This record gives sequence, C-alpha cells and structure tokens, in this order.
Amino acid sequence: MGTRKQWDIFCQVIDNHGDLGVCWRLASQLAALGERVRLWIDDATALHWMAPAGCDGVQVIDWLDPAAVTEAVAGPAPDVLIEAFGCEPAPELIARFAEASNACGPRPWINLEYLSAEPYVERLHGLPSPVFKGAGAGLTKRFFYPGFTPATGGLLREPGLLERQARFDRAQWLAAQQIPWREGERLVSLFCYEPSALADLWTQLADGQEPTRLLVTAGRATQAVKAHLASENAGNRAAHGHGALSISYLPYLTQPDFDHLLWACDLNFVRGEDSLVRALWAGAPLVWQIYPQDDDAHHAKLNAWLDWLGAPPSLRRFHHVWNGFDASPLPPLETQGPWRRTAESARETLRAQDDLVAQLRHLIAQKS
Repeated sequence: MGTRKQWDIFCQVIDNHGDLGVCWRLASQLAALGERVRLWIDDATALHWMAPAGCDGVQVIDWLDPAAVTEAVAGPAPDVLIEAFGCEPAPELIARFAEASNACGPRPWINLEYLSAEPYVERLHGLPSPVFKGAGAGLTKRFFYPGFTPATGGLLREPGLLERQARFDRAQWLAAQQIPWREGERLVSLFCYEPSALADLWTQLADGQEPTRLLVTAGRATQAVKAHLASENAGNRAAHGHGALSISYLPYLTQPDFDHLLWACDLNFVRGEDSLVRALWAGAPLVWQIYPQDDDAHHAKLNAWLDWLGAPPSLRRFHHVWNGFDASPLPPLETQGPWRRTAESARETLRAQDDLVAQLRHLIAQKS
C-alpha cells in the first residue's frame, strides 16, 4: 500500500453518537494498519465511554478550537481527507489541503456517505464529484458508499472479528457485567429510539411462555422503557420486569462491550447505522429501527435493506410495525427458525466480501 499516510477524518455529531461510532471504528482500524489518523470532531464527549482508552495512532482534535485549526494549517496537509456524512471542514483546512494538492499532485478527498441498500448506491459508489466553488475549487471529491454488495464500499470489519466472537464466553461476560442471567433465560438487547410498538413488545415478552431478560441500553432506550412504565402507572412495581419478563438496565458501554452485548443475546434490537452493522456481524436475529426522516425516505431505505436481507414475511412485518409503518399489533418475535437462518446467511454473504477499510485503501491506491 506504499508509505504510511496521514489521514484527516472529519465528523460532526448530529444525533445519538452513531456518526462518531462509525468514524472512531474507521480511524482505529486505519491506525491498526499503521496509518496516522487525525479525527476532527465537534463533540468528542461520547468517546469518554465509547473508547476511554483512546487508540494509538489516532489523534482526536476539536475542530471548533481555533488554535487547533491554526496549528494544522501551519503544518503538513493530510495525504487523505475524508468528509464523513456530508460535514463541512473549516475552509482554512480545505485551503491547506488544496494548496498541497495543487503543488504536489492531487490527493484523495473522500466523501464518506451513509449506509444504504438502495440501488443508487451501486451506481454512485466511487464516482468523482468536481468541486466548483469555495476553498477546494478545482479539486475533485470521490463518493464512497458503504453497502451490502460487492459493487459498494462494503462494511467496517476489523481483522479477526469473527474469530474473537467464536472465543467469546457469554456466561463469563454476563457475570462480569453483574447481569443476573440464568441458564435457559432468553436474552434480548434493546437499543432503540422511542418506538410506538414498545408497549406491544413489553406485553408480548411479559405474557410469553419463555422467560426473557431484556438488556436495555443506556440513553434513549432506557428513557423509552421508563416512560412506558410511567404511562402504564407501573412505577417501581414493574421497573425490573413483570411476568415472564425480567429487565436489566445497562450503563453506557465501550465499543468492544457493545459487541459483547450483541454476541451474548439471542435477539438484538438495534438502531441507526453503526449498531446495525455490528448486529449483522453478531449473526443473531435482529430488528432494526431506522432513523426516521421527515419525508419518509426511510421507508424505501428500510424496505431495500429487507429485500437485500431476504427477510421472511414475519420479520418484514415485524420491522414495519416496529418502525411505525404499520399500526397493527407486533407479530410474534422469533429467536430461532427463519429469523436466525436469515441472520446467519447474511453474515456469511458479507463475510465473503472485502471490508470497508480494505476497499477504501484500494480505491485510494488506484486514484493516487
């Protein structure tokens, strides 16, 4: 891959830490391959629990700090510039990058896009996007679309991920987290926004024949569960479960421990982009709550992913109700049968494809 490169990744925290989660995984994987990475972020607060130990080779910079921008402008320009999810780096930094590109030859400028299974992703992945105005006028960005097929940029997957999962000891991890799990109890993780069908899920699990422990993640999922309990006037009486349902509320987890949570569970409810990818690698049945958009563009996005997944009718309908597309009661959830076979098949399909970092480095090597 040539000499060691300096990568600048720009990330703006829009909502719920997902953008930062993706960018931190990308930065860490590049650093593990020997690259030097500066992660420019406007709010790094979540890294305090997401990655408290940091990462050798990754420098986190507050892009709202004028002194940091001034120092970077005075120093060497990055070899690769990545704009994550349409954010706009400071014009001074773009100007410094443009100066180096014009003096020593074009340097890769990547526009890292959001994840989607929609058909346009394959059409647009890798295409150039000339810059006509601003500090970068005259340069060319290149679209990089993560995706689920070989014609896209793939998904983030660090080396050895599935091998580490194969060695994972569920009982040991649950004990370390002080989760009172007992053998035979079904484990379900809940990482969500505020789904209208949450009450249906609660009733289904509480009234079911199978004992279930719901592992509720910190933040909006915990708030949604407690708001549901308050609306039902359940209060402390049901805060930790009812009937066949037991509940454990989790603290904020590091990225490795979030993976461990997904590996430990028989079914994972996830939201956004980063957790969807990690749930796919976990290989257990999953339900995705997609980020809602005002123009309902997320409907087409979710259905395109369900099409790619080959979701059986019961899983497709569950997704539609969970995401508020359908006001019907939630259909029965499954942790075995078609839902599990679908998840395992998706993981094997993705495993056969090159990961995102390998494809990104290959694209840059071709265009350098």
